[in-house]
Amino acid sequence: MSHIRVRFAPSPTGYLHIGGLRTALYNYLFAKKNGGKFILRIEDTDQKRFVTGAIESLVRVMETMSLVPDEGVFLGGGKPIQKGDKGPYIQSERLDLYKKYAEELLANRKAYRCFCSPESLEALRAEQTANKQAPRYDKRCFTLTPDEIERKMAAGEQYVLRLNVDIARGDVIFNDLVRGEVKINAKDIDDQVLMKSDGFPTYHLANVVDDHLMEITHIIRGEEWLPSTPKHILLYEAFGWEMPEFAHIPLLLNPDKSKLSKRQGDVSVEDYLKKGYLKEALINFIALLGWNPGQGSTQEIFSLEELIQTFDLKNVHKAGAVFDLQKLNWMNAEYIKKLSVDDLYLAALSGNFLKKPLIKNAPSTAQTPEYLKRLLTIEQNRLAKLSDIGDNNQFFFVAQLSYDTDFLNWKQNSSVMTKEAIVKAREILSGLTDTEWFQKETLEKVLLDAAGEKRGDFLWPLRAALTGAEKSPSPFDVAWVLGKEESLKRIEDALKMLG
Repeated sequence: MSHIRVRFAPSPTGYLHIGGLRTALYNYLFAKKNGGKFILRIEDTDQKRFVTGAIESLVRVMETMSLVPDEGVFLGGGKPIQKGDKGPYIQSERLDLYKKYAEELLANRKAYRCFCSPESLEALRAEQTANKQAPRYDKRCFTLTPDEIERKMAAGEQYVLRLNVDIARGDVIFNDLVRGEVKINAKDIDDQVLMKSDGFPTYHLANVVDDHLMEITHIIRGEEWLPSTPKHILLYEAFGWEMPEFAHIPLLLNPDKSKLSKRQGDVSVEDYLKKGYLKEALINFIALLGWNPGQGSTQEIFSLEELIQTFDLKNVHKAGAVFDLQKLNWMNAEYIKKLSVDDLYLAALSGNFLKKPLIKNAPSTAQTPEYLKRLLTIEQNRLAKLSDIGDNNQFFFVAQLSYDTDFLNWKQNSSVMTKEAIVKAREILSGLTDTEWFQKETLEKVLLDAAGEKRGDFLWPLRAALTGAEKSPSPFDVAWVLGKEESLKRIEDALKMLG
């Protein structure tokens, strides 16, 4: 299977959809599993939807996610460049090719010119809808004589090129590698537009021509393209070209089973990266949306290499896959837990998660690498995503705490008992050397030994004095992060409040 060639062919319309990432991933995994080639092609024939900079953004995200193609479009100096002997890999640079093959279809009566205006087509659709008929073109321009066509062209009338579907052909049958046999009758296939009046091809013609010339052997794409496949098969037959294999992967769904859309949450890969989801977790999570390793496996955490070794189209589901944000959060948390503190710090730093206002506006002593690494050590096992850093423990980044004196009391304890506990904590902590302080285990042992059996009486006032928060990590963890000077300062502030 070393001849296998697959492609991911996004449109540059602004961002890479999370569903597009899954399509790219499945193509990539299939190619790598079978020793084939993964091609990145840009389909920009719909110039009305083209967004400046979108190609660069798409390629950059693909590279970020480690889905680097073997040939196609890359970035060089921040600009799109192309590598490979089947190019160009950007469709707007292939217009002459499409015109050549369109002329071939015209010459063989496999396509015809349609001069119908948008108004007449709208009237036709309205009539068909009123008669409860499926909207489709009625082939009226197919019967134009050569003289009529010549006169219209001479008069400058605009036209499109339509596929000539022979409804007497019967069923169009193909085997989908995910869905099995698919059968659609030719009478249910519209005479699809192949070339627009502006000289650009539609998706259908450009897609088939490119896949053939680029020797694509397997077309793995989203379920939404399934109805288009019979039209593509008719084009392959019209040209007399060898047919590729088709595999249509299931839709991604919102929890309410509607199609995943921006109306119900984030849908772009960039959105998730900006929120602090690790690329490895995203790849792992996306892979399992519509696929499983099979053979009764319960494994859920996969490296990219493990996915390559395990991936099989036979285990792709037919039913839509629900995008479960809670599951993604769990999986991302698992990946965060596996990082060393240094790697976690670098990941947070490179993603600008350590430059959020909470940290940026903190005292300078709370912005040092050493301080932030201690914070990450405490928070690591509680983080679902990197953007959460510090959010649940904002007391680490304030110059002055604010709370009521009564907050320092443990249950029904008096202020006198509370003050005694805090004074005791001050005496113990002030006696520790810097070396002892930054050994977290030593700090914990000293405070627990001092607490004795009634830990709440001693530890609650200390934790309240250090954090001013109802919920927080343990007082020894907090003290370890804050450091000796800041911890003792906060203890003194609490004692002043108690009088």
